[in-house]
Parts: sequence; structure tokens; C-alpha cells
Amino acid sequence: MAVKKFKPVTPGTRHKVGGMFDDITTSTPEKSLLQPKKSSGGRNQQGKMTVRYIGGGHKQMYRIVDFKRNKDNMPATVKTIEYDPNRTARIALVTYTDGEKRYILCPNGLQVGQTVVSGPGVAPEVGNTLLLSEIPLGTVVHAIELYPGQGAAMARSAGSYAQLLAREGKFAILKLPSGETRMVLVTCRATVGVVSNVDHSLERSGKAGRERWLGRRPRNRGVVMNPVDHPMGGGEGRASGGHPRSRKGLLAKGYKTRNPKKTTSKFIISKRKK
Repeated sequence: MAVKKFKPVTPGTRHKVGGMFDDITTSTPEKSLLQPKKSSGGRNQQGKMTVRYIGGGHKQMYRIVDFKRNKDNMPATVKTIEYDPNRTARIALVTYTDGEKRYILCPNGLQVGQTVVSGPGVAPEVGNTLLLSEIPLGTVVHAIELYPGQGAAMARSAGSYAQLLAREGKFAILKLPSGETRMVLVTCRATVGVVSNVDHSLERSGKAGRERWLGRRPRNRGVVMNPVDHPMGGGEGRASGGHPRSRKGLLAKGYKTRNPKKTTSKFIISKRKK
């Protein structure tokens, strides 16, 4: 996976950095694993805008991805590696020995024809899903459960991973992509490897129209608004706006918004980097 720069034949391609699709093996998704995806456009059931900066965008079908990987000790062969418009990572279509097809998150380095398997006692190889109690220390993992049987909740986006640092009793200690060190039950599952499409963070749209294709409308800054519209608005000339804050007045850039009474705080050993 790599990125490509473009010859600036138009203003939109001058700063564009696009992704390469050389790892994708087919452009036709598995029809049995598709379902319609309705776009809200940021409107509620009354048609009123409740979330700003959302609207338009290309029509998409949702790919049903298996985040639980609960078909234990049954090998599955990778048939295709596909683009998924609903996430930054690639997805892989696998076929189990009993004929069932499922989509899984594609880890970096997974190839068509390889075999993946999940469940207790399987080898800790790329693409295999097993309990945190059975993964060797120091291994990088993704698609991590927070509660046993819940399905993958952490490290699911392109290029993300967590590292298994230690095990203490019934907890495993993971270092997450944010820099946070956290305890997770050893009975939770994780998949070995790094999520695919690792160069996604290097991509640049190049033009506003490409953002509109993705369903993102123009986002105007608070400092250019009037005082009636935003706490940072108003002032003579190009005023900086004072302390950065949200439209509702909640401070940003350093102000901690996490609830100190949150019950899961006891599982966090060290907080994420600022």
C-alpha cells in the first residue's frame, strides 16, 4: 500500500495525495453481505438539521463485517480483498470450510489464498483471532474486544494497532494507538497484526468537491461568525476569538471533557498523550 502524487494539471490535483488501490483484487462486493445504508443528512425525523456539516455524498451499501470472529477452529480461505466505502481500512472476503462467507477487517500483509482461523488454541499468526491470554507478549494486535463476546471495539481504523505489554491476573495490559495504557480482560479476543491501508493518514483531498462526495459539507470557523452565533465570534478586524471553545461554550484544546466518575476509568493505567 502506498500513496501517489498527481501532476498539477488542475487546481484540484495540485495538492492531492491519493491512495493506491493495488492491494484490491475485485471491485464487485459479495451481494449476500450487503445491506442498504440510509443517509440522514444530519436531519432528524422532523426534517430539521440537528447535526451540522453533514449532507450529500455518494450512495453507499453497507458491508456486513464480522467483528466477533466467533466461528471457532474452522479455517477460512481469503478469496478477495476489497474496498469498503464505510471505513478507512480494507476488508477481506473469507470462505469457511462449510461454505459460509464473511467479511473481516483485512490486516496488513494478508494475501488472497491465505488461511485464517479463530478460537482458543490457534497459532498467533497475522489474521488469526484468539484470546488475549494466549497471545505472546509484545505482539501487535487490532480489532480488540472490551467485553468478552462483544465484538471488536478498539483499533479498527486504517493502520491502527495496539501492543500487548503484560498480563496481570485476569487482565491484559495494552498500549493503544492514542498512547493510553489500559487493562482489558484476558478473556477478550483480538486479531494479530496491523490494520491494512497504513498510508491512509498521508492522503489529502486536494479539493472541496471530493469532501462533498464523502458527504461532508463546508465547515465554517467560529471566529468568522457573529457574537450571536458563536462564543468566539465578533470583534473588530481579524480577531483571534479568545479562548478556543465550542458553539455551546465548552472549552477546547486542553480542557478535559471525560467524566471523572466514569466507571471504566479504573482500567486506565496511563492516560493518552495530549
